[in-house]
Amino acid sequence: MGHFCTNIDYQTPSVLNMQNTGNHQQSNQGKAKPKTWNYHPQLPVTVSPLFITPLKIGAIIKWFFLSWFPISERLIILCISVLCWMSFSPSVEQTQTFEWSWVLQIYLRNLLLMIMVTGGLHCYLYVFRKQGDELQYDTKPFAQNKSSFTFNNQVWDNIFWSCASGVTIWTAYEALMLWNFSNGYSPQVAGPFSTLWLIGIIFFIPIWETFYFYLIHRLLHVPVLYKFAHSLHHRNTNVGPWSGFSMHPFEHLIYLASVLIHFLIPSHPLLIIFHLQFYALSAATTHTGFAGLLAGDKKWIDLGTFHHQLHHRYFECNFGALEIPWDKWFGSFHDGTDASHQAFMQRRREQVRAAHKSR
Repeated sequence: MGHFCTNIDYQTPSVLNMQNTGNHQQSNQGKAKPKTWNYHPQLPVTVSPLFITPLKIGAIIKWFFLSWFPISERLIILCISVLCWMSFSPSVEQTQTFEWSWVLQIYLRNLLLMIMVTGGLHCYLYVFRKQGDELQYDTKPFAQNKSSFTFNNQVWDNIFWSCASGVTIWTAYEALMLWNFSNGYSPQVAGPFSTLWLIGIIFFIPIWETFYFYLIHRLLHVPVLYKFAHSLHHRNTNVGPWSGFSMHPFEHLIYLASVLIHFLIPSHPLLIIFHLQFYALSAATTHTGFAGLLAGDKKWIDLGTFHHQLHHRYFECNFGALEIPWDKWFGSFHDGTDASHQAFMQRRREQVRAAHKSR
């Protein structure tokens, strides 16, 4: 476990309870406080079948398919990336020579994407309230008149850090990697199996993200780095779309440094664009505060995960994602059930006692 933020008000929830929300009714289980969560998925939260033994090949194939098809945030971001690569990106010839004109082109495209995707989700879910409280985990309003946020406002704070720092550093990495690729400083996709390699790396990037994210996330919870940088992101105990990419510049630097893996593996401009767009835009989709978007009474796309919503409320659990069960292996997994929460609270009490003894 990492450093406990003892200034946070840890409440003991009975997370098995949920209120009935329209046609999305779930059963109440055990004794619960009705307003702990407005909505939660079926519990316990489970990890992917990739590392469960004995391996079940059918379950793994099904999990891979459903994480992309028939429609998913990954597939949508991939389509956006293909469109950007084909129509809204500088050519390989242009990026061979560093010029501010093509860097500005990338910056404006990325800023527009951030506003359209993140701002669009925020307006749809929180300004126009198109699906009300349906599938919303926590219905508490975003903070206003709170001095811990830039401009004393959570939403404006999140917009500022996402755009001023996030889009700028995202663009800097993309310009660096495209310039690097154009000048042959990294291996390039070539040969008879290049299409298969391209497809394979596209599927690999989300898995790499899970591996890389867990490592840097645990690092950012080391006390000195948490206080210096990561605490800015964790101002958001109740998250919305703009919260996901709202980070300190230092955190943006190491979060987006995942793309540097293309110095080592055969790559392509499309892979670089998709890699960075996946990291930047999925930060918005996974922090919507909603389990998905509705079409009528039916959920047509999954969004923010309850697994990460628990991390933002309790801080010292669920550092990774569900593809690779790092948290299970290292004892920081919170599956949303009462039993799991009680075990988490016990670990917290033991760490607080240990911290007091070491003083």
